Amino acid sequence: MLNILAAILVFGLIVLVHEFGHFLLAKANGIGVVEFSIGMGPRLLSRQWGETRYSWKLLPFGGSCMMLGEDGADSDPKAFNNKSVWARIMVVFAGPAFNFILAFFFAVIIVMNMGYQKFWISEVTEGSPAAEAGLQPGDVITRVNNRKITAYEDVQVYMMANPGETLTVRYERPSEDGSSYEEMETVVVPQYSEEEGRYLMGVIFSGQYVKPETLGEVVYYSAYQIRYCITSTFDSLKMLFTRQIQADEAVAGPVRIVAMIGENVEESREIGTSVMLLTLCYWSLILSASLGIMNLLPLPALDGGRLVFLLLEVIRGKGIDQEKEGMIHMAGLLLLMVLMVFVLFNDIRSFF
Repeated sequence: MLNILAAILVFGLIVLVHEFGHFLLAKANGIGVVEFSIGMGPRLLSRQWGETRYSWKLLPFGGSCMMLGEDGADSDPKAFNNKSVWARIMVVFAGPAFNFILAFFFAVIIVMNMGYQKFWISEVTEGSPAAEAGLQPGDVITRVNNRKITAYEDVQVYMMANPGETLTVRYERPSEDGSSYEEMETVVVPQYSEEEGRYLMGVIFSGQYVKPETLGEVVYYSAYQIRYCITSTFDSLKMLFTRQIQADEAVAGPVRIVAMIGENVEESREIGTSVMLLTLCYWSLILSASLGIMNLLPLPALDGGRLVFLLLEVIRGKGIDQEKEGMIHMAGLLLLMVLMVFVLFNDIRSFF
């Protein structure tokens, strides 16, 4: 029960911060906020303060920041659509931006406590593509094609998303005394392994976590955590659309995520309180960054879809017809609800 509560609190925090971003920028730009709520469904607790009703609703997934005149014409000067286009852009973008800020905050906690990963090639299989390309134990890969490599997971994710692709690999080779590195480049053509069911270079990586020594390292490797979430999310979407993975494998809904968080919390709690807290920080980082990314996708009803219309208004010098835009967003919302039902069905089915 405690594990489920912890998972729900993580979800609640992420949604709260997202909606608070919209709320804060709306207030800063003089936009009236009708209701600020956490959760969905019927209200459990609710109170009116000034022009805004603050609500806590039954279902602990989702939330809203309902602004005056957001989806239609309203003569009130505090209505969302009566504000400048740049004010509206800031308000819409603030939700995902606050999610990235929250993710960065948790990344800093993780990096300061666990450190960052230093990795190298520890073994090269004889006769493998890597061996033929001249890679050796001790080499440190820094770039694969156009992707900067910071941790060995970057290499693995890139190869999964781009199976069989020829790799231009940049790497650093340490001198015999380890005091300097020589920058080198080679081309690796991965081979398909029937046993593994995927393309392989023929290397084994080793690594260790190192505590950062400067504030710059903390900031750099914390920002890397956000970048890794972004690139891995887009790689997953690419694999989904190219049918490398199935939808039920790629998309986990609230029920399954709560179960996974609860399971991880239970396992980490047996090790120690600090490990459990870092596990919650890690999940908060992943989910907050993912929510920010998904909300910026240019799809109707999402923040990204609204930004598309606002940017078109900037380019055209005038807004899109509000009735037509509202219909598009409504259609997008209906599709999202269908998707939510599909995801919920898959979540429940995964337990049987």
